[in-house]
Amino acid sequence: MPPPLPEALIQFQRLIDVVRELRHPERGCPWDLQQTPTTLIPYVLEEAYEVVHALQEGDTGAIAEELGDLLLQVVLQSQLAQEADQFTLAQVIQGISDKLIRRHPHVFGEVALTTAQEVRDQWEQIKASEKGSEEAVPLSQKLQRYARTLPPLMAGMKIGERASRAGLDWPTISGAWQKFYEELAEFQEALLQGNAAQQTAELGDLLFSVINLARWCQLDPINALQQTYQRFIQRLECIEAAIDRPLETYTLEELEALWQQAKIQLATDSQPTETPTDPHPEEA
Repeated sequence: MPPPLPEALIQFQRLIDVVRELRHPERGCPWDLQQTPTTLIPYVLEEAYEVVHALQEGDTGAIAEELGDLLLQVVLQSQLAQEADQFTLAQVIQGISDKLIRRHPHVFGEVALTTAQEVRDQWEQIKASEKGSEEAVPLSQKLQRYARTLPPLMAGMKIGERASRAGLDWPTISGAWQKFYEELAEFQEALLQGNAAQQTAELGDLLFSVINLARWCQLDPINALQQTYQRFIQRLECIEAAIDRPLETYTLEELEALWQQAKIQLATDSQPTETPTDPHPEEA
């Protein structure tokens, strides 16, 4: 008798069977039967962001649930592709497994590496050799792929990193700061001119300069912005809990005072509580 399959494989096969049944031409779900690879794109993005949020919150139950929702998108896309005779889920899994083994010769081969940077450099070298003629592709086309396929902030980081590796970067962070102040002045000037197209262009330049500063400081602008959103919402929740009439009936000065109170309250609440020490431990 062969050994029993691990529980994860059993449950994975169950998920595959469930998705296949949802797509059954006669017994399937009408909503699932209407879906195409492109109609499911919003759900792929939504589930990926919800996984990120759950990870940031550290809620293990939510993390497990959201990873399941994201896994569903992988299985569902693979089912649609199989129905169209394009590829199968088995090919997807085999492809990523082969890639991981191929790009980790220091784990699955004889190469000796000791630092994360060495691993990253090796990964890029192997990736470049796999692409073959990809090296002949102009840098602009590679960056265009980031701009087309990634969310704007992530694309900005990727474009900046790739351009930097090609030598398109300042020698020190002072150049990035100088560029930021230059773009800020140009944006302010554009606002005075009243040309919406120019204002939009200068705003984009300013945002890209901030992203480049984040890259130089090794900070994640996506995480930083998400934290700002969360702080804003928390402060608003604090204000709403303290008032007794609609927000719009308060003056700007009153709202500012409430806002500052909320900031102080949240900062106080976030401080770790100290366990009082026994002034006479010898008497215990």
